[in-house]
Amino acid sequence: MKVDVVFQGGGVKGIAFVGAIEALEKNGYTFNKLAGTSAGAITAALLSAGYTGKELKEIMLNMDYTRIVGTGAYGGIPLMGNAIELIRKKGFYDGRPIEQWIHKLLKKKGIVKFKDLETYGGRTLKIIAADVTRRNILIIPDDLKNYGIEPSEFEIAKAVRMSTSIPFFFKPVKLKYNNNVSYIVDGGIISNFPIWLFDVRDTPRWPTFGFKLKNNTNKHVTPARKDLFSYFIDVVETSLDRNEEEYLPDRNAVRTIEISTGGVRTTEFNISRKKCDKLYKSGFDITNEFLNSWSFYNYIAKYRR
Repeated sequence: MKVDVVFQGGGVKGIAFVGAIEALEKNGYTFNKLAGTSAGAITAALLSAGYTGKELKEIMLNMDYTRIVGTGAYGGIPLMGNAIELIRKKGFYDGRPIEQWIHKLLKKKGIVKFKDLETYGGRTLKIIAADVTRRNILIIPDDLKNYGIEPSEFEIAKAVRMSTSIPFFFKPVKLKYNNNVSYIVDGGIISNFPIWLFDVRDTPRWPTFGFKLKNNTNKHVTPARKDLFSYFIDVVETSLDRNEEEYLPDRNAVRTIEISTGGVRTTEFNISRKKCDKLYKSGFDITNEFLNSWSFYNYIAKYRR
C-alpha cells in the first residue's frame, strides 16, 4: 500500500526515523508524498530521491555528525569565537556542510532540483522552514512563488539546509528576492509537525502517517550549564521540543507514531554509535508495533466518512 508520511523535526534524534522507515518497508508500504521539518526534512528528501531504509541505515548510523556542523571564520577562537559568530552571522555554526552533504547524496540518485523528482519517480516533497523576516511558515517549494522564485528550479539541498538551520546554533539562510532578503530558519519554531499537510477533503485512497519524537525521560535531570553558548542552545531546544506533549485531535493521534528517543538531545552532534543503534531500534520496534494494530479501514470508517 502507498503511504504519505510527515516527519517531525528533532536534530540528531531523527536517526530514529530510519528504523521507522525499515519497518514500513518490511510491512509492504511504499512512499508517495513526503514532508519534513529539520531532521525530518533530511529524511523526507532522501526518501523522495529513492533511498531505501537499508541505504539510509548505512548512511545515518555511520555518520560522524560533528562533520556537518562546520565553523565560521571566528568559531575557533577560545571563549569569544562563538559570541563573535553570533553577532556577525546570527548563528554559532555555518550550515553549509549540511547542504553540501545532502547535495552529494541526492546527486548520486540524479536529483538536484525539485523538478527532478518528476523525472525520477514523481514523488511529492514538501520541506518546512520558517521565514523570521516575514514571520511566516515557509512550505518549500510551494511558497517560493510568493518570493518571485520558480519553485521547480529550487535546489532541494538548499531547502533542507533552511529547514535544519536551528536558530542561534546555525546561521540563518538568506533568501534573496526582488531586492529584498528574508532570513530562513528551522521550521520547527512555527510548525514542527504539520501532519495536516497532505489531507484531502474526500476519502483518502491511502493513509498519512506522522512520526513524532518523544523524549520520555525527565527533562530536568540535565545539570544546569551556565555559559552563554549552552544557554542559547537550551532556549532553542526548549522551543523546538515544546510540542512533544501537544494535544493532537483523535483523527491525528490515531495515525501518529511516537518514537521514544531516550533522552538524546536535539543538538547532540557528538552522539555515540551505541545511542544511534538505540534510536534506530526504537523507531523500528515502535513503528512495527503500530502497524500490527493499524487498520486503514477502521480509520476511514470512524474519522473520514
